[in-house]
Amino acid sequence: MENRNKEIANLFYRIADALEIKGETGFKVVAYQKAARVLEDLTQDVAELLASGQLAEVPGIGKGMAEKIEEYLKTGKIKRYEEVMKDVPEGLLQLLEIPGLGGKTIHLMQKELKVKNLDDLKRVIEDGSLEKLYGMGKKKVENIKKGIELFEHAQERMPIYEALTIAEEVIDYLKGAPGIKHISTAGSLRRMKETVGDIDILAAGKDGRKIIEYFVKHPKTIKILAEGDTKGSILLDTELGHRQADLRIVEEECYGAALQYFTGSKAHNIKLRGLAKDKGLKISEYGVFRGEKKIAGKTEEEVYKVFGLPVFPPEMREDRGEIELALEGKLPEIIDATDIKGDLHVHSNWSDGVMTLEEVADHGKKLGYKYIAICDHSQAAKYAHGLSPDRLKEQIKEIDQINKKLKELRLLKGVEVDILADGSIDLPEGLLKKLDIVVASIHSGFKKNVTERIIAAIKHPLVDIIGHPTGRLISGREGYDVDIDKVIEAAAEYGKILELNAYYDRLDLDEFNLKKAKEKGVLIAIGTDTHYAHGFGMMRFGVGIARRAWLTKSDIINTLPLDKLLKLLAA
Repeated sequence: MENRNKEIANLFYRIADALEIKGETGFKVVAYQKAARVLEDLTQDVAELLASGQLAEVPGIGKGMAEKIEEYLKTGKIKRYEEVMKDVPEGLLQLLEIPGLGGKTIHLMQKELKVKNLDDLKRVIEDGSLEKLYGMGKKKVENIKKGIELFEHAQERMPIYEALTIAEEVIDYLKGAPGIKHISTAGSLRRMKETVGDIDILAAGKDGRKIIEYFVKHPKTIKILAEGDTKGSILLDTELGHRQADLRIVEEECYGAALQYFTGSKAHNIKLRGLAKDKGLKISEYGVFRGEKKIAGKTEEEVYKVFGLPVFPPEMREDRGEIELALEGKLPEIIDATDIKGDLHVHSNWSDGVMTLEEVADHGKKLGYKYIAICDHSQAAKYAHGLSPDRLKEQIKEIDQINKKLKELRLLKGVEVDILADGSIDLPEGLLKKLDIVVASIHSGFKKNVTERIIAAIKHPLVDIIGHPTGRLISGREGYDVDIDKVIEAAAEYGKILELNAYYDRLDLDEFNLKKAKEKGVLIAIGTDTHYAHGFGMMRFGVGIARRAWLTKSDIINTLPLDKLLKLLAA
């Protein structure tokens, strides 16, 4: 039986905290705290002690606590825990998650300062009344403020770039853990949602306790939030802020079932459970069962095969018709990162990028690309050192010279031209004709006739692509005042391409507008819009969102070989 000592200890600590919040003091509180500490330090499994009849004899446990431990081991619940928690307001329970705050302090704040939730706590810190509370003082208040900061950082939704960067760093670290066999991201992170709430990691290995112990010792851990035999949770101090990472360990025999269960959305998994019921089966994170017999679970392939289904790409597991289509044999083959032949929106040091044209080419070669479109800003973008007609002519010459030396890769001559207030663009047609690719974008006047301006640009005979069509920034800007449906319709009518800007804070178009574009037959260009070398890596996020929108190779122009791409752009 799996060792549950620390898991039960955490429940006892929570009972003690909840009792203190309610104003209880003395023996009851101390008993739970003492039992929790004993369980933490216990080297022998409580299940073994219970089976041998020795559990109640352990100093600090006794008959009452032993009964509660037995109840939990048998039912997964402690009735007393549920009773205590039921009477504590949700807002106060949340305060227990803040480092540096215990039940006794929360009770005092509630009683003396009417603190009922996090907002109230911030208020009493701001007005100075918390500092005056008995037993407080300036230093304790400062520690609570730091605790709030840590808590709020851990609660924030993260852009996919941040979450995946941290997750992959943790996974690389965990590959050195003793006995680890398999490891993967899970949840919305594996499904590549544009923002995620949690960094979920799933692993299989021989000794869960040792793997968790290794996990919580990650060099960037600043606080251990949970440490059990199969689950661990830590707060990491990363370059991107304080972030929480959660690890779950399962047995190797049920890793596939667990990975399926903890990856699929709730709706996708409910649909799968319905299929299982129809077949007289049961499916859970432990496997697929016919009665008591386990018939699948080691791999995701096994699990889905039981239902006559393929292994769905994680990005498709949202219950948007994927199961029905798969049962009919009509599931589309969505785009893969390996299909991408080049990046169609890159800035150099000719405008506001930092890479020389040669450096852009070098990075492209390392990525195995066949082409990269140089799309520096046009003259209207003075803030970005935009190119005048004369400077763009010079850049064209330099690109031609570089291309003569290149064998496997070609730099495409392009520009990101501004769509002006009247819908015109700020470079002459004669010059645009010398380019391979023209991206037109809005960079100012976000509330001024944006829809009409973009449609005017779409109608321009030399504009190929509309850049970042909604202008949104995920971290805090809604975007232009634009009717994107009308833009999509115009792009369809005039045979123009819309950009999926892969920069992680844009991901513009989003998955829902990409689906609309696909339905109208509008082609998509994925560009990183990068100004730096590391920005080339953003392509994976653009591809992830394209996969969530079920785009295929034929929907995206930078899956084409160079000759076909140039032919398409010329047309």
